[in-house]
Amino acid sequence: SLGFVEAKTDSSLFIYSRGTDVAFLLLYVDDIVLTASSTSFLQRIIHALRQEFSMTDMGALHHFLGVSVQRQSDSLFLSQRQYILDILDRAGMLSCKPCSTPVDTHSKLSADGAAVTDPSSYRSIAGALQYLTFTRPDIAYAVQQVCLYMHDPREPHLCAMKRILRYLQGTLDLGLH
Repeated sequence: SLGFVEAKTDSSLFIYSRGTDVAFLLLYVDDIVLTASSTSFLQRIIHALRQEFSMTDMGALHHFLGVSVQRQSDSLFLSQRQYILDILDRAGMLSCKPCSTPVDTHSKLSADGAAVTDPSSYRSIAGALQYLTFTRPDIAYAVQQVCLYMHDPREPHLCAMKRILRYLQGTLDLGLH
């Protein structure tokens, strides 16, 4: 009712434009990230939203859905370092030996191999890795490959997933997060 329009690229993103003023609202369940082209425009939108909804302004964005936000003079630095550490911990691979690439370029995954002992864990970590590709496109292909087998994961798929985790461990050591 305030005039926000759903973005064509993301059903969680809403855009409001009035003259030269523009605002972006990202909605996830009951969390909102809101930014606008000016502070005064942002405050007017917050006031209007408070008329419709019970909400709390948490101030400047620092963390949202596993993404850490650091403000710099004219930009934002987005990082999922802690999210990566949490995934590595969940997988029991916090102190694993790192590798230099997220995928073995010499072999292709297939549906063959012994079934993994814990398919739920496989699916959980694969899903977490999918979310990580938003800020880590370098692992997108490798993650897509292991996700192809979420319905029936096999040991070679688990090995491929562990390689991605080892790669992430190596990038943390290098400060690439």
